[in-house]
Amino acid sequence: MQCYKLKRLYTLLFFIVAFQTILPQSQLEILPQWKQHSDAPNSLYHHIAKQAYSQLSERNKIINELDSLSDWKGRQSTVSSILNDILGPFPAKTPLNAKITRTIDKGSYRLEHIVFESQPGLYVTSTLFIPKFKKEKKLPSIIYCSGHDSDGYHGNYQQMILNLVAKGFIVFAFDPIDQGERLENDDRKNKTFEIPGWHSYLGAQALIVGSSQAKYMIWDGIRAIDYLISRKEVDPNRIGITGRSGGGTQSAQIAAMDHRIYACAPENYITNYTRLFQSIGPQDAEQNLYHAIAKGIDHADLLSVRAPKPALIIGTTNDIFSIQGFRETAEEVSKVYQAYGKEDNFNSVEDVFIHGSTKKNNEAMYSFFQRHLNNPGTPEEEEVQFLGQNEIRVTPTGQVSSSLKGNTIFDLNRKEAKRLSGNIENSRKNLTEHLSQVLISAKNLAGIINPSTINEPVFSGRIEKESYVIDKYFVKGEGDYVIPYLLIIPNESSNKALLYISPSGKPTEADESDEIKWFVDKGFTVLAPDMIGIGEMGPIDLPKGSNINGVSYSIWFASMLVGRSILGIRTGDLMRLTNVLDEINNIKEIYALAKNEMSPLLLHAAAFDSRISRIALVDPLTSYSSLVYNRYYDPRFVHSIVPGALTSYDLPDIAGTLAPRKLMIVGLAGGGSPTKTLIENQDMGIIRKAYKLRNASHQFKIKLNEPEKVVNSWFSDWIK
Repeated sequence: MQCYKLKRLYTLLFFIVAFQTILPQSQLEILPQWKQHSDAPNSLYHHIAKQAYSQLSERNKIINELDSLSDWKGRQSTVSSILNDILGPFPAKTPLNAKITRTIDKGSYRLEHIVFESQPGLYVTSTLFIPKFKKEKKLPSIIYCSGHDSDGYHGNYQQMILNLVAKGFIVFAFDPIDQGERLENDDRKNKTFEIPGWHSYLGAQALIVGSSQAKYMIWDGIRAIDYLISRKEVDPNRIGITGRSGGGTQSAQIAAMDHRIYACAPENYITNYTRLFQSIGPQDAEQNLYHAIAKGIDHADLLSVRAPKPALIIGTTNDIFSIQGFRETAEEVSKVYQAYGKEDNFNSVEDVFIHGSTKKNNEAMYSFFQRHLNNPGTPEEEEVQFLGQNEIRVTPTGQVSSSLKGNTIFDLNRKEAKRLSGNIENSRKNLTEHLSQVLISAKNLAGIINPSTINEPVFSGRIEKESYVIDKYFVKGEGDYVIPYLLIIPNESSNKALLYISPSGKPTEADESDEIKWFVDKGFTVLAPDMIGIGEMGPIDLPKGSNINGVSYSIWFASMLVGRSILGIRTGDLMRLTNVLDEINNIKEIYALAKNEMSPLLLHAAAFDSRISRIALVDPLTSYSSLVYNRYYDPRFVHSIVPGALTSYDLPDIAGTLAPRKLMIVGLAGGGSPTKTLIENQDMGIIRKAYKLRNASHQFKIKLNEPEKVVNSWFSDWIK
């Protein structure tokens, strides 16, 4: 009996402690009691998707009005121009410097291992499979693009490659960037995080400089065609291309951009953006062309633009890429072929399977190429013997990085960033004009929309403390979502307010933030929000795809596709919160403080909202260029990146537009591990120059790596 009483006592104590532990957090949560906002964590994705659906609907209206062949030819011309604009300009064609590293005789065919340079010093590993039993002087050829497999074409893709060879096709397979023997870095681990998706990791750096991962990968394919047609065995008029998954992406894009490809058959990729957004969401970097949806581009355009050349799309009913979107795209593309009177040149095939190849689909692909590349024979799939690791290896070590060194995509992105930074530096010579142009560029590139209406906040509760109260509110954001925030009001007000922007959102416990308490004790009314994608508005259910170190690259790609940025959406919302403070009668002045990855957001918001009179940045990102200069940049900054920013400006330029308002920077995060000297001389130099130009040098303060007690003294100086 005594044990039973003790057990009940311990259980009671456990629940008391547990309740006391969770009570402060539950007290500060705002949305759980509002059923209307029960899906708040997915608000960012839904808001971007809604914009995508609207833009895609406008595109569909254009497509539905196309009737005659003349209409479709006009559409093809428009699409070609848009694709060239968003993917180009491509580099100049330089010598391939192709070298056959070794040749292996397999009896019925031989294989030649080849290394060529798609750009100077950018080595592409590849293999040419040549059937020996064909008597023609020039044979039809297939370029095979590998999907997202670390082995590239060296693994299971041999099933399709060797079957094509057995049917008399020359097959040219090459390793995509960061696959097979072209790993960007053999060591995939940083000291602090692992990078599972290098395509997207590199792709973010490419987008910062206004390029794209797709551009690099398509260019590799174009140069592969250049090499292929240089071979005497190849008939340049009978070239096809195929690939599965990521290889489907490549084959569709390469064929759309290079019309030397006569027949294309992308597999397990084609769907449409509407169904993609409704299902798994945008995926790896190379699948996301810059502003593609905003400019009216969908998957169907990659096929329609090359009509009436033969095309076959291959799908599976249970693919990760929506089969419904696959069917809808097939229906749309068939119309342009009908207009040309070439219905037989386009077809689709599907099988009941998951994301992968089937015998039925493979045989449909073999038959398609046999027919359209004039290479008759049986399409029946044969049993093939895969090549061993030693046989399929192209370079001595099995990796370009250790065998040949050379350039990487990181190197090319960094080189482009330095070129663009040079352009920005030249523009800064006329600083007044440069900074005015920066504001125009930043607004357009980030997709910032100024709030057109002021919504009334919704009061949701109050917590009383000894010297202040915490009021809980939410206010409508840019879209069909709300911004929850805490309004912390001191008993004795100084008539000043502080916007407190943290990457973790508003405090989860009443006494969590010493910094907030410090300002409240000084009489500040503090507004601490959960910006969309953070805190209660956070991405609990991230779209599948490219997520690195807990950061969804997929959502960032989605915002880019519709011509926006996550930063741009949040900037408008931060202006809404400024409106909230501006409407409070006793608030005479508004300050704002942002930490870490929220710093670019505050810089942009303050640049477009003069009501924010003082700005403080704690451990901020120093520049977008620092993200490109560092091989191991920190993924947490991705949602604060403006795609294409370095084509016009960098973060120090935005900071420079704030002069003569008071700006304080405490500590620096950088994109990776920049040196103190580099930061002070390059990134901070332009801010100093801008403040000096406005006779406000005393208004800009910076201090690196200060202990906490000194930081507090800096805050004291900042609020004076």
